[in-house]
Amino acid sequence: MDTQRLIALVVFSFSALLLWEAWQKHNAPKELAVPASSVPAASVPKPAATPAPASVPTMAGAPATSAPVPVGTAPAVVAGDPIRVQTDLFDAEINPQGGDIRRLTLKQVHSALDRTQPLTLMEPNPKHYFVTQSGLIGEGLPTHKTVFEPEKRNYSMASGADTLEVRMRAREANGAEVVKRLIFHRASYLIDVAYDVKNVSAQPIAPVAYFQFYRDANPPPEEAAQTSAFAGVTTFTGPAIYTDKDKFVKIDFSDIAKGKQVHAKNSKDGWIGIIQHYFVSAWLPKEGLEREFYTYKVDENRFTTGVKVPMPAIAPGATATIDVPAYIGPQETDILEKVAPGLDLVVDYGWLKILAVPLFVFLKWIHDIVGNWGWAIIILTITIKLVFYPLNAKAGRSMAQMKVLAPKMEKLKQLYGEDRQKLNQAMMELYKTEKINPLGGCLPIVVQIPVFIALYWVLLGSIELRHAPWLGWIRDLSAPDPYFILPVIYAVSMFVQTKLNPQPADPVQARVMLMMPIMFSVFFLFFPAGLVLYWVVQNLLSILQQWHINRTLEREAKAKARR
Repeated sequence: MDTQRLIALVVFSFSALLLWEAWQKHNAPKELAVPASSVPAASVPKPAATPAPASVPTMAGAPATSAPVPVGTAPAVVAGDPIRVQTDLFDAEINPQGGDIRRLTLKQVHSALDRTQPLTLMEPNPKHYFVTQSGLIGEGLPTHKTVFEPEKRNYSMASGADTLEVRMRAREANGAEVVKRLIFHRASYLIDVAYDVKNVSAQPIAPVAYFQFYRDANPPPEEAAQTSAFAGVTTFTGPAIYTDKDKFVKIDFSDIAKGKQVHAKNSKDGWIGIIQHYFVSAWLPKEGLEREFYTYKVDENRFTTGVKVPMPAIAPGATATIDVPAYIGPQETDILEKVAPGLDLVVDYGWLKILAVPLFVFLKWIHDIVGNWGWAIIILTITIKLVFYPLNAKAGRSMAQMKVLAPKMEKLKQLYGEDRQKLNQAMMELYKTEKINPLGGCLPIVVQIPVFIALYWVLLGSIELRHAPWLGWIRDLSAPDPYFILPVIYAVSMFVQTKLNPQPADPVQARVMLMMPIMFSVFFLFFPAGLVLYWVVQNLLSILQQWHINRTLEREAKAKARR
């Protein structure tokens, strides 16, 4: 098999993989959209075996102090207008009913649908429902259905302040006074959710706090726009959990719907959250606290993902506090590594993560120096080419020698005609005599294909390259070239490269090779510009290298002929 045929086979196989993943996405069971008018409120967390949404569970190993929440009882206090919060990173709306975030906009992240607007990550949109919920399990204690009274309706982080605290108070019930606090931090995507519980009764109480995300299984609206930029390949959207024992586990919504237990339930460490392309939302209980993770289906297309954390028994007259941070923001590796153990694993680099991670680290190091991701990709490509230069040079020399042998091979073809067996034997003898390995040009391509795929996943999974410009017309390296200039340059470079390499003896194969530049350029019309840029630079460097090798061999051949 000649080098060009190998290239065709590898690229075809890679393209088939992309098409297969896209087919899986297209043919997956369709999730049923729930009309806004028929959406029931999410229930307080319950065990999978307990179908009644009004039932509040007890924490495994904790005192059984919980009782059913009277879902049918309307609160006496009207929730009123939402509480609005402005910080340097967030534009948030808090629902007084539950005191939870119902809309969260990331002010420094632009939407893929409209880059003039910031991205809204959470909102109670019927087409994409995603909110936080939290509360206390215990008789008469406030849940995410309880109406809280805020100290004020509008909050804005003051200049020079490091934190902003939103305080809400629940009505005293059954001897408990509860204040709920949401603490926002400057330059941080962490939001602390805290409950201060004062026991004003004559008996000790032992509340269990729960913190959960309530969302549908639909992909975010802007993910469709990004999916087209990666030839139909989609990243994982759904719950994920991390513990020191079981490490990182993704949980499919389909497994939750079937009631499968695919994750750890009880632990003293770890976190649980929801991941989607480029972003993660996770509850991060402090290390050493007992916790119980849970996931379950609420209705046709909505799911709850959360954690329960027991509070110590509170004696009469005493006050206790439970505080669980939530990270809600971009999947920036440098940030995630500092927030919680294993949180950086949410960045999805596919099955070649072992290559993709060091590739991204090196790419980011270059970017920190040059300040542009496009130039960083070019420098990375040159570096890879230099690393593989000895191998590439040997392969290029082999291909050049094959080209020199082309006239002799043509004579053999004329001599043996249609007798393929004798022709192949004669060609093998010729290779042996001339000391040429016909497959010598294949190895560099095989070695570089994993790098190509790993870089593809780096571009797909790294939010740092989202909306990253290069120069001129390339305003987003993670999206296709809007004017198809890079794919055209790639096609031309591949055509030139084909001419520099030995041509197939079979005329049918020769015609196919001439069509390859067009075929590949069509593939690359839908690939991210950063990946096409990598391959264009790779081809241009290969052309220069092969031209130099060909010239060297021609000079050697002429010198040999003069002797």
